[in-house]
Amino acid sequence: MARQFFGTDGIRGRVNKSPMTVETALRLSIAAARTFAPEGGRKVVIGRDTRRSGEMIEAALVAGFTSMGITPVLLGIVPTPAVALMARETGAALGVMISASHNKFEDNGLKLFSPEGIKFDDDTEEALERAMGAALEGAYAAPAEISLPRTLTGTPERYVRRCLDTLTGTRDFSKLKVVLDCAHGAGFETGPAALYELGAQLTVIGVTPDGLNINAGFGSTATGALKTAVLETGADIGIALDGDADRLIVIDETGTEADGDQVMGLIAGEMHRSGRLKGGGMVATVMSNMGLSEYLKTEGLTLARTKVGDRYVGEHMRAHGYNLGGEQSGHIILSDVSTTGDGLLAGLQVLSVLAARGDKASDMLRVFRPAPQKLINIRYSGANPLETDRVKSALAEAEAMLGDRGRMVVRKSGTEPLIRVMAEALDEDRMQNALIHAVNAVNAEAGNS
Repeated sequence: MARQFFGTDGIRGRVNKSPMTVETALRLSIAAARTFAPEGGRKVVIGRDTRRSGEMIEAALVAGFTSMGITPVLLGIVPTPAVALMARETGAALGVMISASHNKFEDNGLKLFSPEGIKFDDDTEEALERAMGAALEGAYAAPAEISLPRTLTGTPERYVRRCLDTLTGTRDFSKLKVVLDCAHGAGFETGPAALYELGAQLTVIGVTPDGLNINAGFGSTATGALKTAVLETGADIGIALDGDADRLIVIDETGTEADGDQVMGLIAGEMHRSGRLKGGGMVATVMSNMGLSEYLKTEGLTLARTKVGDRYVGEHMRAHGYNLGGEQSGHIILSDVSTTGDGLLAGLQVLSVLAARGDKASDMLRVFRPAPQKLINIRYSGANPLETDRVKSALAEAEAMLGDRGRMVVRKSGTEPLIRVMAEALDEDRMQNALIHAVNAVNAEAGNS
């Protein structure tokens, strides 16, 4: 079915424009109550990031859930993985995170978690979409059964303790000089708290949220400030979280960025050598670099690929017995501990290896030589240009240019009006030629040429 609300990662969009309105949040909460807790008398945990619109969306969710006799348990400002944690540890019928992740403050979103702390699959989202359409037409709780929201304190501390308890190696980070960028987002308290407890020599940036500055020049998608801070302070390493702290990007001591693929390669190798890696490899999406799969082969490991979205990575991990997976963008799932991407958790694993080895981050994080790869985002309005014969033909020609020496991934974003065109090949000229051929065709159909 055509989706009105859900995209790649929950519901997301510009605040006060469809689909990201208070009406959507109200419909969602009523539909979710009927779908997942029809008997009433259960609770839903709700967290949010630092956006100004977060409390407005939260209020709409509270209205919907209480009208159905479901108790909203408000966690306050917490990372997305903390909501997943509390959903499964409190016996909630549902977990809801109010966040648009790495997007700027003008956007917001809703991420949903099952009682097991797992993001919903496509079938569940489609069922919820259908229920949302008729949400305002059904019955509500009797007046005496209307519930009262309550606030649960201590979630940030509980989440930090969970992250710290995962460390299997040294817990002494006193020799590490670290810069942590919290994107003025949901991890602005939990990230520093964890690293201070481990004794790191810590410089923090992006920790003064005002409701409007989330991801603005800071965080995992804007690493310039972090690179500057690493170089100016002479730090050993820098870590950037995104707005809801479910992913990270790492900067080495030279100011060079290491993406999620390099971080996953490092963690996979460490887990394999210590006998903790399950499934004979790891899971990543179609966007991950060919160099990662080549590196894993040298370790006797495999790389399973899924479509884009950390929930698809998680589904494949659970179905096939893997305990490590993630995305090039920095969502990394360590499923022995967490059910979703977790920037702080992954960052602690990297720092633990760095502290134990005593190497330079620039050496440690160059796990493999990346195959030449480039991603271009093309904005469009109106019809999806990928559905035209002209673009379909051009993409087939571009793939033929790559042959078995490369690959191309072209997809419509699930969260923004963008076409993402990625090309990769073992030689750069072949990659560039195929990419240009594809991009020119998409741009022409999108009216950008």
